[in-house]
Amino acid sequence: MQSETPDLLSPGTHDVVVDDLNQRYHVYGSGPVCVAVPGGPGVIWESLRTPALEEFLTMVYVEPLGTGGSQRLPSHPHGYTRDRYTRTLVCLLDRLSLPRVFLLGHSHGGFVAQHLALHHPERVRGLVLYESAPATGPEHMAEAASRVEEFAHRNQDRPELPMALAGLQTVGSATDDAKITAALRDLLPVYFARYWDREDEFSELRETVTCTYISPLGENGEPDRIDDRDALPSLTVPTLVVVGRFDVICGPRWAKELHSLIPRSQLVVLEDSGHFGHIEEPGTFAGALRDFVHSTRG
Repeated sequence: MQSETPDLLSPGTHDVVVDDLNQRYHVYGSGPVCVAVPGGPGVIWESLRTPALEEFLTMVYVEPLGTGGSQRLPSHPHGYTRDRYTRTLVCLLDRLSLPRVFLLGHSHGGFVAQHLALHHPERVRGLVLYESAPATGPEHMAEAASRVEEFAHRNQDRPELPMALAGLQTVGSATDDAKITAALRDLLPVYFARYWDREDEFSELRETVTCTYISPLGENGEPDRIDDRDALPSLTVPTLVVVGRFDVICGPRWAKELHSLIPRSQLVVLEDSGHFGHIEEPGTFAGALRDFVHSTRG
């Protein structure tokens, strides 16, 4: 149920108007504020919820524009550029009277988080780039294809493998919410280190995860290209890079590159995780963030 309290950082679900658009977010926990941006784009915010972080942080889980209860653009499914997401997030921080926060971005949310940190470093107390990368494009796609081959080789005897690989093929051509959700549920095992060995733990996410179709184009029909490699060496915000050893989409290669580009950054590799280390290794994931938060004090 949506909260009607005037306290915009009280526990629960909130709607506020930012940049003339409705923005929905969810608050849990206590401690320093950490704004969390999920991936996709378009994947539901619950996929990023991490109760272990709520033990020492006030987690503000954002539903990005066009996703869930947040407003869609008139140009939907186009127009959801990093500039647009960043402007909305900065407006949300202003609306919540938060001058500086910890900022956690997962997957595509990591692309948004690093964009915000590069353009508004004064608003970021600490940056967590979780399963992110410095750039997208052909090189990124080729690396992902190679990682998928490794996954298929490790799981070649699994009868469920063909369905997961078919979902991975389908997701790239899906252009509506129902089709992209179905494809995401089929491919989800590819995003885990050992999904079928631990299916009882992860099946609920697979059964309930949903996705909104968000195109890669801006309002003008041009691709929203990502390449922050030249800019990242100028980043002065304390930064933690977190990656799962078996992530196929934004794997260790990209985490190491982020770490090498960002001055004084920290790198944590989750050894028994894929793309969802906060679910696969929640204790280790939360411990890494707790240490990072403590390291920023003073």
